[in-house]
Amino acid sequence: MAEYNVYTSHDPGWQESEWDAFVQEHPFSHPLQLSAWGRLKEAFGWESQRVGIVVGDNLIAGAQVLYRRLPGVPLKMAYIPKGPIVTWQDARQTQQLFAAIHQQARKRGAVMLRIEPELSDDRQHRQLLFQQGFSPASHSIQPRTTVWIDLKQGEDEILARMKQKWRYNVRLARRKGVQVRPGDSADLERFISLMQLTGKRKEFSVHVPDYYRTFWKLFSPSGHALLFVAEFNGEMLAAIMVVLLGSRAYYFYGASGNKHRNLMPSHLLQWEAMRWAKVHGCVGYDLWGVPDEVGINPEAPIPDPPVGMWGVWRFKRGFGGEIVRYVGAWDKGYYLGVLALAHRLGY
Repeated sequence: MAEYNVYTSHDPGWQESEWDAFVQEHPFSHPLQLSAWGRLKEAFGWESQRVGIVVGDNLIAGAQVLYRRLPGVPLKMAYIPKGPIVTWQDARQTQQLFAAIHQQARKRGAVMLRIEPELSDDRQHRQLLFQQGFSPASHSIQPRTTVWIDLKQGEDEILARMKQKWRYNVRLARRKGVQVRPGDSADLERFISLMQLTGKRKEFSVHVPDYYRTFWKLFSPSGHALLFVAEFNGEMLAAIMVVLLGSRAYYFYGASGNKHRNLMPSHLLQWEAMRWAKVHGCVGYDLWGVPDEVGINPEAPIPDPPVGMWGVWRFKRGFGGEIVRYVGAWDKGYYLGVLALAHRLGY
């Protein structure tokens, strides 16, 4: 590898637009590495920093690193969600990037680093992480298992991969008069109200309202975030937020009300979001997060009642996607005993 320089987001001349262009184009990128995600987390108690390796004028590898204090102790951890962005098969590039990340993390007072790379869970990828001095974390922060919908085929083929009932529900919603349209800022508060209803009904936690407002403010101007709304007679029944990055789309947040659920608006919403993503050049649609037990055993029985993420899985499995399990979270402590302390604290 040619001579390289280390750049951080605090260096003079560093531009967020350059970083985001790099994230947009890199094959190992993810929306959680966009600068907007760092800004979002800064608004809710984290610090953020971007560290990059530059050869000539080209940024070739990097990571957005988040920092937060460990609960109950005066210690700080560094965290890379869905990163770093690096050509993992290039051992030298990977080693040089991690050397730069560790150096910067220590400068900012971090005693440990947790990473959650977008790597499938296999022996080769786990070995890559062991070679870099990481060990498996006690738990993951981001969902470890997800469902990917292949958008490379035609619409008829995508529909054919769905369960018959899901195809029926998509057509039922259309036939009964449910309309799906792009949302805007005027729809945001109704979406937030639906999020609160959804969390109570399905018994899983949701963010505070300002979180969604900040997310929309940061992601929508660049076109990375889109809001899709399902309506019946002018009333919002359900809505989803989808993030676009390169040739992939990601389902981030979804909400539905308690009225007219028999019209199946959520089925039509997901289908129209997939169609939109396909028209705009996306080859994959990430349904973002199902119980990790499914990644271990796709035939794992759904509890009755299907509370929490199990209800989410019951809905998402019908779209006929591929179950993908990632390597999860991996830790590297900078001082003896730090990881054991962090794990005891439940981090």
